[in-house]
Amino acid sequence: ISLVFFFHSSVSHRFIAKPCALGLKVQANGPQKAQPNAILEKVFTAITKHPDEKRLEGLSKQLDWDVRSIQRWFRQRRNQEKPSTLTKFCESMWRFTFYLYIFTYGVRFLKKTPWLWNTRQCWNGYPYQPLMPDLHYYYIVELSFYWSLMFSQFIDIKRKDFGIMFTHHIVTVTLITFSYVTNLTRVGTLTLCLHDAADVVLEAAKMANYCKCQKLSDLLFLSFAIVFIVSRLGIYPLWILNTTLFELYESLGNFPALWVFNVLLVVLQILHCFWSYLIIKAAYKAISKGKVAKDDRSDIESSSDEEETVPRSKTPHSTITTNGTGGANGTNGYLTGGTCSEEH
Repeated sequence: ISLVFFFHSSVSHRFIAKPCALGLKVQANGPQKAQPNAILEKVFTAITKHPDEKRLEGLSKQLDWDVRSIQRWFRQRRNQEKPSTLTKFCESMWRFTFYLYIFTYGVRFLKKTPWLWNTRQCWNGYPYQPLMPDLHYYYIVELSFYWSLMFSQFIDIKRKDFGIMFTHHIVTVTLITFSYVTNLTRVGTLTLCLHDAADVVLEAAKMANYCKCQKLSDLLFLSFAIVFIVSRLGIYPLWILNTTLFELYESLGNFPALWVFNVLLVVLQILHCFWSYLIIKAAYKAISKGKVAKDDRSDIESSSDEEETVPRSKTPHSTITTNGTGGANGTNGYLTGGTCSEEH
């Protein structure tokens, strides 16, 4: 099923998300390209993508560029390998579609179950609880999706919290698998549905941002912040952790699976706290500056507003021509004016 998700993602990107993105006038061009330079390119590809101060000074003397211009070149060269806004929109649209579907399915399934309204029902008759077809489907689809995310993370858009996200995927896959094997599926369905709620709003906020609908994007991001913090720092510990740490022990006593399950759930809560800190910081910027300026998970490296885009030589040059393009206007068809855009 994980392979089916990979295939469906590719088909969705090409035949659904891409036409929608183009219809919404999402930019198809990638980040601005760095001015071609054989010496800097050799250092970038063979030695380091983040030169230290000593190397920067050496390159400055060799090229007759100031250090700041060389730093700018390396930043643009790193950003050059990042995906286009169109690619990021397609990825978010695919995830939004899945999260919306699976969250809707989870709500429709859980509203018919007794353990939604009374978490003690999660433990009645355990471990001899029947595995209903709807519950089995819910689990298999969620597990397959997170397996696909764990592997696709290496080829999808790289973000600053790659390590944290990879840890999250491992914990999630382990939790889903462990709860399925030990038949702790009732509380598992509550956990899955609770986590999907915030992800729907987050992907919608990203798509609005890629479409340059700033007000809608800010509104959705603040809505996401509220939903995330309420669900992950409020409902999750008071509803999920309360029943697994206390009600489960009261109903069934002590057994090894209980401790393994709770350790994984607590690790998940620690990740929630870390992300809540980042979200609160971004929300504070939104309130203080009037808009969400930048999230700590941005794919594009930040650049100073006062920096120019084209590297400046210490000696004046009237025109720098590269591949038939004037350096004052751009290189390889990319305009050089303006700074790299930021995103949620």
